[in-house]
Amino acid sequence: MSAISLSEQIVIDAAAAAPMLAQVEQWSAVNTGSRNLAGLATMAGLLADAFAILPGDLALIDPAPVDAVAADGQVVPLLHGQHLHLKVRPDAPVQVLLTGHMDTVFAASDSFQGLRWLESGVLNGPGVADMKSGIAIMLAALTALERSPTAASIGYEVVINSDEEVGSPASAALIARAARGKVAALTYEPSALPDGTLAGARAGSGNFSIIVFGRSAHAGRNPEDGRNALLAAADIALRLKAASGVTPDGRGFSCNPAKIDGGGPNNVVPDQAVLRVNFRPRTPADEVAASALIDRVIADVALEHDVLIQRHGGFGRPPKPMDDKAERLFGLVKRCGADLGLPIAWRDTGGVCDGNNIAACGVPVVDTMGARGGSIHSHDEFLITDSLSERARLSALTLMRIAAGQFDNNGGIE
Repeated sequence: MSAISLSEQIVIDAAAAAPMLAQVEQWSAVNTGSRNLAGLATMAGLLADAFAILPGDLALIDPAPVDAVAADGQVVPLLHGQHLHLKVRPDAPVQVLLTGHMDTVFAASDSFQGLRWLESGVLNGPGVADMKSGIAIMLAALTALERSPTAASIGYEVVINSDEEVGSPASAALIARAARGKVAALTYEPSALPDGTLAGARAGSGNFSIIVFGRSAHAGRNPEDGRNALLAAADIALRLKAASGVTPDGRGFSCNPAKIDGGGPNNVVPDQAVLRVNFRPRTPADEVAASALIDRVIADVALEHDVLIQRHGGFGRPPKPMDDKAERLFGLVKRCGADLGLPIAWRDTGGVCDGNNIAACGVPVVDTMGARGGSIHSHDEFLITDSLSERARLSALTLMRIAAGQFDNNGGIE
């Protein structure tokens, strides 16, 4: 820790002393499943109160309109919660973006609602790692940063959205606007591994609803007059899966046909079906290839089955490669970790987050600056509470050094 200056030490000590655990316990007690609009509204209010300690302009932003395909094939509006947006010192010479999400994968009806200690320093509960703790770490680092003599040199935007766990359809445009002109971004997803390993390159993700319109008929009297939409949807799923795959060098795309809605009584040829399918392209070129495959299969199946098919959805998460700018930002975080006595490593992952979208805007991002924990998206989710202070110190030091001009996404580390 000899490389840390006195002014830096004061700031990182302040970050570590923030009441992060109490905030995690309060915020995780509020169910914020992505479709629980009442819970998200409560959480947005709590976050607005907490982030009001920072200077700048704070607002709760209404979600962008989003459509979805219902089980009957109808396209209907899909409601989301408000997003928190904070802008501080927009005229400062150095600008960064910090993002997080308030939603979790646990619905209001889910049995996983309470907090419990698994052992000393290990807290189990919905969202404790993913990512109520990340939000607390972000706030601790920013509050401490405001005590730094370098604070005047750095401006930042904060976006905490309500729909990250469902692909950020109602906040993607807000994040893209906030990313403009930023030298770097930090996102507060939990670490990729409980030991603190960060996520490096990420695959992309696309979610599609493929609507098939056939023709009903009696299954016994005149089945030849029908056009089986369920069978056509199944044929699409099989063809897409058969044509997908990832090579040993990590290129290509995976495909997961997840669900088919449709059908009815056994004696009726089904005239409507909806196939739900997810793609994970490894590179931008793989995304193009996957999109072309979908169009080609749809055209072939429509012709062979004599049905009408509509494609709905898209690639909401672009692939996030580790380019030179990202490697330089990771290098800065690694050096900050070394000065704090925290080993920092990273690895590629097939998971996606808002970091994918930020990187697609040309802004380097480290998107796992949140707490150490694990078993996210399950009832075994846990937070290692000692990592709250560790990660708050890491974020505060990283921000101070960016503010001091030690990172330049056009030229590297100074």
